[in-house]
Parts: sequence; C-alpha cells; structure tokens
Amino acid sequence: MGSSGGCGVTILLLFCLWGVFFSLSSAARLSVSRQKLEVAKHLNRLNKSPVKTIQSPDGDTIDCTRPSFHPEGLFDENKVSENPKAKVHIPISQAWHANGRCPEDTIPVRRTKEEDVLRASSVRRYGRKKHRAIPKPRSAEPDLINQSGHQHAIAYVEGDKYYGAKATINVWEPKIQQPNEFSLSQLWILGGSFGQDLNSIEAGWQVSPDLYGDNNTRLFTYWTSDAYQATGCYNLLCSGFIQVNSEIAMGATITPVSGYRNSQYDISILIWKDPKEGHWWMQFGNDYVLGYWPSFLFSYLADSASMIEWGGEVVNSEPDGQHTSTQMGSGHFPEEGFGKASYFRNIQVVDSSNNLKAPKGLGTFTEQSNCYDVQTGSNGDWGHYFYYGGPGKNPNC
Repeated sequence: MGSSGGCGVTILLLFCLWGVFFSLSSAARLSVSRQKLEVAKHLNRLNKSPVKTIQSPDGDTIDCTRPSFHPEGLFDENKVSENPKAKVHIPISQAWHANGRCPEDTIPVRRTKEEDVLRASSVRRYGRKKHRAIPKPRSAEPDLINQSGHQHAIAYVEGDKYYGAKATINVWEPKIQQPNEFSLSQLWILGGSFGQDLNSIEAGWQVSPDLYGDNNTRLFTYWTSDAYQATGCYNLLCSGFIQVNSEIAMGATITPVSGYRNSQYDISILIWKDPKEGHWWMQFGNDYVLGYWPSFLFSYLADSASMIEWGGEVVNSEPDGQHTSTQMGSGHFPEEGFGKASYFRNIQVVDSSNNLKAPKGLGTFTEQSNCYDVQTGSNGDWGHYFYYGGPGKNPNC
C-alpha cells in the first residue's frame, strides 16, 4: 500500500514536471515565433518594393525605390553650395557602383536583412545609438561622459549661432575588437542642452559590425531630437531623413580606403540649413546633394545650432576588464602626421548669411589622450585641420 502510494506521488510529480516543461517550451516557441513575426513586420516596413535591384560585391543588396514624392525647387542655386578650392583627390565611390546604378527618379536603399535586426538588442533599438553617446567638452564630471563606454577625440566650436558645417574627412578602415563596438569619424550639428532634449544631426563614415554585419567602412547619417532616447536613427532606418539622390546609398561601403604610408582618400561632407525652407540639407563630395532633415523633426535645430563638433568616436566595452584595442581613425596617434594618422581638413562653419567661414575659437576634447588624441593646425591649403585617433589599448592606456 505504502509503496503504491509513493509510486503515485512520483508519477504525479513527473506529470507536473512534464507539464511545467511543456508550458515553458511552448512559451519559448511562442516568444520565438512572436519575435520572428515582429522582425518580419519591421523588415516589411523598411524594405520597399524596388524598381531595380543591384547585388553589391560586398554582399549588400541595393534596392532602387521610388520616393513617394519629389520636392519642388530641389536644385535651386542655394541647394548646391559653392565649394572652396581644395586639392583634387581621386573620387571615392561606393562598392555597389561596380555592378550598376539606380535609375534617375529612384533612390538607392541598402536592404535590411533579418540577421541585421536580430543582432540588435530589440527590434525597437535596431538602427539606434545608445543614450549618452555625445562628447561633452569641458564637462565638470568626466566620469559621467564615459558611462556609456563611448570615447572621443574631437575639435569643436560653441558660443555662436551656426547654420551648418563642412569638412573633408580622411577615410580608413579601423580594426574593431568586439562586434558590439564601433569606430566612426563624423561631424555633429548640435542644439539644446546635453540633457534629455539634445538635438543632433550627424554624418560621416563608420565601421560597425553590429549594425552592418561586417567590418567595412560605410557612409552614414544619424539624427535625434531627444538625446538618443525615442527619436532618430541611422541612415534610412526610420522616417526622418528624406533622400533625393539616386547615386549614393546611405550605409553603403565606401571604396577605396586609405593605407598606412600609402594612398590617402578623403570624403567631403557639407550640412547646411536652407534659409528659405529651414530644412537641414546634406551634400556628399562636390556633386551629390543627398537629401534633407525637415526642420519639424527638431526643437532647437529648427532655429540654429549652438555647437559644432568634428572628430572620432569609438565604443570601449572594456573586454576582459581592459581598454579595448578598437582603433579610431587610422589606429595611429596624430603626431605621426600625413599618410599615417587620420585627419579632418578644410573644416568650416556656415554663418547666418549662408556663407562658409573658418571656425573661430576651435577647441579640442578627448577623454583619455593616451588612448585616442587630437591635434589641430592651419595652413593655406588645408585651412583649419586636425589629426586625430589612436590604437586604444597600449602600455599607456
């Protein structure tokens, strides 16, 4: 009697455990299928029906899609700004150009793959920077700025009203230690305080295995109107930036890149505020007006910017409790100079009369100069310039 009672208890226990296991595995299956559905919906929103598709040699798929509208007066004289004379360098192109071009009335969009979205911490966070990713020069609390693990080497101006900025940026392919880290070189157009309401427009080149699934150097843009919390994204991964150009794809690989003691390549980026409409336009090189951020996206930047920054940013996730060896720029310190260190040259700001001017009172900032540093200079050919970057982890860092 006693033994059969024990047996009954054992069977009941096994039955209960099996029930728990079954409900857990069902819940897990349900959550996986719910995630798959969420990802599929998101991909559907991002990837529009293409007029033409181009397979890029680097593995990207470029979809040529029709924008839903075309703004009037797109190429008024004030849209394509006069560029100051600079040394002509070999033109930089994008990898997908090797296999074709998009028709004139379409825009090239890098297709988002399922694995791209799955690499993000959530569907909602896909294509977004982490909060506190902005360099705040002369902060009284340097520890606060590095809480997010972001490190910078930048030049900046503040204390005036700015209506745009320009720079020619040396292009490299820095090595990234961890897939969740990135290295970028960009300009920031900033408005508001460094609190919850920061407005930022950003553009440059980046290597981000997490975002793109490889270590290629890619052209990118970013915007936020609330300090990276709920608004904004990279490239065309949310509504905001309106592209009008059929030749350059946001997020696509830039080619060629510079080599140490070898050929140097650079790209020019100009962002300026259209005095008539108030939108912020972006130009790539001398020939490509890429599109604009409508002024209604912003609060402070609807009027003007209060600070401009140029320079490099990396994520230091401190793998194994040590500083990352993710490189910034060329991975070499500024003092090595041309052909070895990365540079920004001909840096300028746009004033209230829509003219490009030399920046007044250029300051520099870096959290740890033994890891990544910055050195400014000026001459007739390069105007205001600076070398920046570094190797990250080294005996002094």
